Amino acid sequence: MKKLFVLATVAVAAMSVHAQESRVIEDGGTGPFKAIMTQDASLSTHTIIRPEDMSKFGKGNLIPVLLWGNGGCAKSCSGHVNFLSEVASQGFFIVAIGPMPAAGAAPQAGQTGGGMPQMGGGMPPMGGGFPGGGMPQMGGQRPQGAPQGAPQGQGQRPPMGGGFPGGGMPQMGGGMPPMGGGAGMGGMSMGDPADLVKALEWVIAQNADKNSPYYGKLDLDNIAAAGMSCGGLEALHMSNDARIKTIMVMNSGFFNGGDDKASLNSMKTKSVIWILGGSTDIAWENGNDDFKQLDGTMPAFLCSLDGIGHGGTYMQPHGGDYAKVAGAWLKWQLKNDKEAGTMFTGSEPGVSKMEGWMFDRKNIK
Repeated sequence: MKKLFVLATVAVAAMSVHAQESRVIEDGGTGPFKAIMTQDASLSTHTIIRPEDMSKFGKGNLIPVLLWGNGGCAKSCSGHVNFLSEVASQGFFIVAIGPMPAAGAAPQAGQTGGGMPQMGGGMPPMGGGFPGGGMPQMGGQRPQGAPQGAPQGQGQRPPMGGGFPGGGMPQMGGGMPPMGGGAGMGGMSMGDPADLVKALEWVIAQNADKNSPYYGKLDLDNIAAAGMSCGGLEALHMSNDARIKTIMVMNSGFFNGGDDKASLNSMKTKSVIWILGGSTDIAWENGNDDFKQLDGTMPAFLCSLDGIGHGGTYMQPHGGDYAKVAGAWLKWQLKNDKEAGTMFTGSEPGVSKMEGWMFDRKNIK
């Protein structure tokens, strides 16, 4: 009897460590796995967005993992919940930086179109396309003969006191940007990945913990890191970790002229995608230049939704087009879903048929 009491006490203690509250975002997503947003007491600094029924995953059907960094390097995913829920409903286990936001919580600064300043030249010309002159090819590839990469900065610094497009903080006399993630000028780095590393270590520990509800269910061979704006920089800084299979850089890119650019060709991940918001996206130049700098054999894709700007489609119903593109990339890269891969492969990839999208690619046919 005493032994049974001890075992019961241990079981109750284990359950309390993983005590959770949960909430459904929208309708749980359009994918085959209804998603919930929850929080695990063993990782109170992060939010988990995952399929509600985890019994469908385990040996022979492990669930891939996505680590997410928020716009503005914020400690809340409130501005991305529709997008994250939709992606999770496609069969992904997401760990996002920040405690679970309250119902109806407003997006944080840097998650709605402001946030990341443009280093080395300000905003690119409004209405411009890919470099080399010419208009961006809507729903298709760049014009024949146009060079790869991004236009170099031709614009001006945002006006004093006027803020960045979309409501970000103004750049006062060339000072530090309000990103909450460290320095970001003069060759210095921004986007401390410590919170993503913490999430990664937690995922690994949970998968090995027999008392965890996620024991033996998480696919540690198929982990992605992604983020928006400053969160995209956090994800980029995870690219030197061989445990990360692919990176999604969304409305983001290393600052032009910064030391981080040199790391682009030493990534240990197996693939990378940039998802941008057209020439009005304040990260447009940075992301395009990142893509241009790649000179190795790693598969890389760059796509952009013209006119959506820095705020993306994260809070549109079911995450809008961004969720469709990101979900397809993750299914292709982490689940080897060839049908999903047609969004990026072939002479007319699926993204080229979506209204307003343009693309470029390297080492992908």
